[in-house]
Amino acid sequence: MARVRRVSAAPAARRPAPRRRTPGSGARAVLWLLLLTLVGGAVFYGYYRRQINRYARRTWAAYVAPRLTGREKTPLLDGYTVHGIDVSSYQGSIDWEEVARHRVRFAFIKATEGVSLRDKRFGRNWRGAKRAGICRGAYHFFQPNYDGTEQANLFVRTADIGPGDLPPVLDVEAPEFHDVAVMRQHIRTWLRLVERHYGVRPILYSNYSFYRRYLAGHFDKYPLWLAHYEVERPTLPRDKWIIWQHSDEAYVPGIRGAVDFNVYQGNLQQLLALRIPPAAAKAPKQP
Repeated sequence: MARVRRVSAAPAARRPAPRRRTPGSGARAVLWLLLLTLVGGAVFYGYYRRQINRYARRTWAAYVAPRLTGREKTPLLDGYTVHGIDVSSYQGSIDWEEVARHRVRFAFIKATEGVSLRDKRFGRNWRGAKRAGICRGAYHFFQPNYDGTEQANLFVRTADIGPGDLPPVLDVEAPEFHDVAVMRQHIRTWLRLVERHYGVRPILYSNYSFYRRYLAGHFDKYPLWLAHYEVERPTLPRDKWIIWQHSDEAYVPGIRGAVDFNVYQGNLQQLLALRIPPAAAKAPKQP
């Protein structure tokens, strides 16, 4: 009988031992992720803090708006003696006598917008400011894609500006336009026709970024009313502007809700000198 050789089985391959997790490695990963999130958030907030703070305040203001009484008061800006507001139908019913008791010396009132819109509260605000002894002016909100002549026509048919009133204002800030050169031409047309109608040079209003990008150097002969928020002073030199809108979230007793707050760079006598003199009054005519 043949002998059978026994073949020993090959040893089984060894499996690598499972790697042990270092104690606390998961916690460290979470901490690193948290640290990166905090650093990224801090950088983002540092870069956009003005916008974030502004949105937060507006959200809070919308939340508390139903509880406002119309007696809330924002402190007057230090360093200026002549303070004013600008209003539209957005402010609702205004107690102009109460507004005047809180050192508001001037008010610009929205009259028109574009080629067809008349502010529904312009007449009441216009008469109320005069009765309260507040130096008043009217403004037109400019729509850049509409004809400058048509916009000027609407304004002069609506704004009953006369001797003793502040010069008319063109509010230019709407960014939805097709061609900057065409927009500037419409602006020039409005300013020229309205100046000819009332006999005084209009005031140009715009915010800092829009003015710097599209208007600077093109309308320097017109007095500038500059909107520039959350800064200690406007970035533009003082000889470039006469009125500074330093806030659009102020509160003035007599107005229930937020309102724009402005300061005039000079004193009260200098502001009054801006008013339309009797010699400049002309018979109404179409541009």
